[in-house]
Amino acid sequence: MTGRENIFSALFSLVSGVPGLVTTSRRLVMWTDVLPEQQPALYQAQRNQHSQPRPAGLPLKWTLLADLYLYVNCGGDPQALAAPLLNNFLDAIEAALAPPVGKPFQTLGDLVQHCWICGEVITDEGTLGAQAVAIIPVEILTV
Repeated sequence: MTGRENIFSALFSLVSGVPGLVTTSRRLVMWTDVLPEQQPALYQAQRNQHSQPRPAGLPLKWTLLADLYLYVNCGGDPQALAAPLLNNFLDAIEAALAPPVGKPFQTLGDLVQHCWICGEVITDEGTLGAQAVAIIPVEILTV
């Protein structure tokens, strides 16, 4: 397996390049501590890692998990909705994680076998205010 740090760095490099993001970091900050003018913001947090059994003599295959925390704030306009902005950024993150042209999977530059959004995306669309949040689960299968 390519080093974990190389893999998580490649993931962050890919998703932090989404146009329009104001703040990006691998150090998670709660949305209550991110000012509206610092948003849209994207944070990456590592989660669990699972090994998969392999025949004797073969290296372990790992599944690495990460969460992407997306924060958007529609500002002081009481009539504005944060949900459309959140939805557009969710689409942009999904597009960033799509396989490159001519490849069947997103491989983070051939570092891994597959990297994709996997599982339930938790959202709070900002129904009761200007702040919207999404937590996007990412699964990475090593080579």
